[in-house]
Amino acid sequence: MKKKNMVVAAFLLPAMLLLIIFKIYPILLGVYESFFTYSFVEKETIFSGLSNYINLFTDNTVRNAIKVTLVFNIVVNPVQILLSFGLALLLMVKLRGQRVFRTVHMIPVAVSFTIACTLWGVLLSPEQGLMNSILNMFGIANQSFLNDKNQALGWVIVLASWKGLGYWALFFITGLEEVPGQLYEAASLDGANYWQSLRWVTMPQMKQTFKFVIVSDTIANFILFVPAYVLTGGGPKGATDFLMYRIYRTAYQYSDINLASAMIVVLLVMLGIIVGAENFLLRDKE
Repeated sequence: MKKKNMVVAAFLLPAMLLLIIFKIYPILLGVYESFFTYSFVEKETIFSGLSNYINLFTDNTVRNAIKVTLVFNIVVNPVQILLSFGLALLLMVKLRGQRVFRTVHMIPVAVSFTIACTLWGVLLSPEQGLMNSILNMFGIANQSFLNDKNQALGWVIVLASWKGLGYWALFFITGLEEVPGQLYEAASLDGANYWQSLRWVTMPQMKQTFKFVIVSDTIANFILFVPAYVLTGGGPKGATDFLMYRIYRTAYQYSDINLASAMIVVLLVMLGIIVGAENFLLRDKE
């Protein structure tokens, strides 16, 4: 038994070392750095206690970034999950050419986020974009889209949903394929229709899949960065200034690594609370 444990430990050791070096150590370093500030007078980094955290919550731009991130997640997570589950159900229907449809739905997943943002930027161009051309055909005047503070976040939600739809649908398809066919046969013999089978057979069997997708989707959307970086620059007027993008600007444009570290700690704490709440609400109660 001891020899077997040593073999298991030997196989796990490389993975654990990589986890410590590339995941745990950077987090601990970030927490450590958040308690220091660079002094331009003394030209050295000095201990400043909680001053970085105090500055964060008194900074309107940071509070706006937290608000934008939370609003974005409150809207985009349910949209992505419901639509991707609906897409998975459609792709499970046995029709001619179903393999073609399953391939097509993966196109947004195969396209990199940077390229996807560039394509959507062209599509939503206020001057020559295809979207305004389509709207003009119905007598609707040109829209500013990403240049309008009232529309920008909504279009980023549409873009993020389009990009993630096929990806999360893959997990739902896998979960649906693992539901035993005998359960559907038994439900059919009891007179259950499609919606009743979905409610009483499919959904209970898909609980773990939903839990995984909900938690993973939350994490992915909470650290969203590319659309703000490529398309909007956090604008207009902070409408798409996500917390992750604000961290990037603080660290690399304003060269304040210590304040950015404090922001990362705040982001991780918020994410930990939300994911913890999701795990608690979706736990097995049996």
